Amino acid sequence: MELGSALQFLDNKSILVTGGTGFLAKIFVEKILRVQPNVKKLYLLVRAADHKSAIHRLHHEIVGKDLFRNLKEKCGVNFSSFISQKITVIPGDLTHQDLGLHDSDLLQLLCKELDVLLNLAATTNFDERYDVALDLNTLGAKYVVDFAKKCAKLQVLVHVSTAYVSGERSGLIVENSYRMGETLNGVTGLDVNIEKQVVEDQLHLLRLQGASDKDITIAMKDLGIQRARLYGWPNTYVFTKAMGEMMVGELKDIIPAVIIRPTIITSTYKEPFPGWVEGIRTIDSLAVGYAKGKLTFFLGDLEAIVDVIPADMVVNAIIVAMIAEARHQQPQTIYQVGSSIRNPLRYSNLQDYGFRYFTKNPWINKDGKPVIVSKVTVMNSMDSFQRYMAFRYLLLLKVFTAI
Repeated sequence: MELGSALQFLDNKSILVTGGTGFLAKIFVEKILRVQPNVKKLYLLVRAADHKSAIHRLHHEIVGKDLFRNLKEKCGVNFSSFISQKITVIPGDLTHQDLGLHDSDLLQLLCKELDVLLNLAATTNFDERYDVALDLNTLGAKYVVDFAKKCAKLQVLVHVSTAYVSGERSGLIVENSYRMGETLNGVTGLDVNIEKQVVEDQLHLLRLQGASDKDITIAMKDLGIQRARLYGWPNTYVFTKAMGEMMVGELKDIIPAVIIRPTIITSTYKEPFPGWVEGIRTIDSLAVGYAKGKLTFFLGDLEAIVDVIPADMVVNAIIVAMIAEARHQQPQTIYQVGSSIRNPLRYSNLQDYGFRYFTKNPWINKDGKPVIVSKVTVMNSMDSFQRYMAFRYLLLLKVFTAI
């Protein structure tokens, strides 16, 4: 798609983004404002007690970030007024009807004005509490669709999911939508209402037993993993995201909808500048652990592909898919956004890149000394991993125990 065509579509459009303080949302907002300043309005749904708190989050957690430095330079002294004109932050909650909006006038305005609804809100923790993940990733998708159906001139609903809703299957996996109740292992009985009841029953039982907050958190995390594996998914995150997709497909009716399934999202490749990231994300923890000298061995296949995709490429894909869907009005389209076919990154590459980079640019520890790294030792089987652990640690522990 030509840039001019995309810019033309975005001109004078009103877009609502859920998860407004999230990593992808910030990159999306910056991109839109930088390339199409004639966008009519970007509404950002954020969790906040009131409008004042929402404004605080806008300035400290979104536009106050270094990510917006190019836009600030472009706007100069007009940056603040430009942001005030183009962005409206909305205190709300994705886990409630009407997205938790209490301002009836604003609700009516959105339903009348919105052209695009982009659902980026999610919890991405693999072992999130089941009640939290179900509320946000699954029921949140339901409330987004319910809200979209009230928007009179909505051209497209974009729901961002994950490529890993396909689970751990091998071979060719077609990017088909999930029917309500469909499972990866063929086990029957999956029903979102039943899952809600399972959560409520478990919470009620735990409270009757006087469980502490810590114990409830552990129990809810365990429950999520159990329910996911019962139906063939490896963790709570992808299970609840798969059910979220089911909600979109089941409830959207005639609304044009597109589902984006990115793989492992990493820092920006090019826009607005290379290497912007926020916090320790996905595989970043491996890089940090290695740089600090704490990750010296790993279990895996050096020839396996780790499918990563830069965040700005994901945002570009979202914009293009959004425009294509709005123009062609297909019932529902799914796009997988990854790198493993055109530009595969193997674990052997990570091993080599990490060694070369941190040898040249070592991590400086709290004592001010550089951390010297060596290449990570990679075990290709569980047997070799267990032998290594036994030789490196268990024997030593037995010696200390015997002393």
